[in-house]
Amino acid sequence: MSDKITIKKRSPLRGEDGNKVISIRIKEELLARIDALAEESNRSRNEVINLLLRAAASQAQIEE
Repeated sequence: MSDKITIKKRSPLRGEDGNKVISIRIKEELLARIDALAEESNRSRNEVINLLLRAAASQAQIEE
């Protein structure tokens, strides 16, 4: 029997990687389109949503 005790490092807790988990409601048709884009691009739904949100956020303007 070994005299050593091995303790693995804890993985980072949620939120410590700079990301936050949110919940949204979207139409089924939009979700279907996002899922299709994810499948076509071989990316996860999360990746596709983040790419789309970054693109939209950079072009969004507030009207007075």
